[in-house]
Order: sequence, then C-alpha cells, then structure tokens
Amino acid sequence: MAIAFTRNIGFILLAIYLILVGVTTIVPGLAIPPIVFGVIALVAGIFILIGK
Repeated sequence: MAIAFTRNIGFILLAIYLILVGVTTIVPGLAIPPIVFGVIALVAGIFILIGK
C-alpha cells in the first residue's frame, strides 16, 4: 500500500500547519509562538491560491 504525496508546496505547508495545531492542542505544555502559525498559514494560503 503506497501513500501518494503531493508536490504542491501550499498543501504541504497546510499539512504542517494542521499537524502543529493538532499537536499544540493535544499537548498544552508545548508552546509555539502564534507568529509561527500565522506565517505558515499565510504562506500556505498564498501558494495554494497561485497553484504551486
């Protein structure tokens, strides 16, 4: 069973963002600055919109 990975950088960044949000929700002691979430979300959105 092979897993197909996307080469779209926007969706890869979106996946990283969602994983980080999930991990910080499950582990409340883990503190990641909100600016990191904002930057990843913004860049992912831009790349998805331009189709890269």
